[in-house]
Amino acid sequence: MTENKSDIKKKSSNFVDFVVYVGRVTTVTKGGKRFSFNALVVSGDQQGHVGIGLGKSKEVALAIAKATNQARKNLIPVTLRGTTVPYDVLGKHGSSQVVIRPAYRGTGVIAGGAVRSVMEAAGIKDVLTKSIGSSNRQNVVKATLNALAKLRSASDLAKLRGKSIEEMVGSKKHVSA
Repeated sequence: MTENKSDIKKKSSNFVDFVVYVGRVTTVTKGGKRFSFNALVVSGDQQGHVGIGLGKSKEVALAIAKATNQARKNLIPVTLRGTTVPYDVLGKHGSSQVVIRPAYRGTGVIAGGAVRSVMEAAGIKDVLTKSIGSSNRQNVVKATLNALAKLRSASDLAKLRGKSIEEMVGSKKHVSA
């Protein structure tokens, strides 16, 4: 599962970008007010790779373009089980916490705005989430990415423990009647 970022970009050139927010910042100077903008963008290939970027500029379009480029450079792989996550996970960043739980097929993405953007960009179609603590969108997005980065597949966990998947899960004994 170790893929280079360049391999990810070559595989799927069809990225999906979500602008989570655009903020206006005002600097008051002796000559008046100067406006600039910052943008938070979530980018993903909807196949298990997602990244975030923050761009700043004096124009909105440039801030979004910078954030999009940064998000595509900072992609992380996300372990999926079908259309959902393999198990419950908690992500934290600052005073924001995000709980992510797997859901049955057909449930949909039950998530708030910032978390929903990350889930849809990653390609997760069935999930239950809860955002706890601060509702700062940047911290919520980073907490969500933290949670998704913690996910591991069964084969990865087996390798870490030096066991086979059957040993970890426990082989079932078949009883003939």
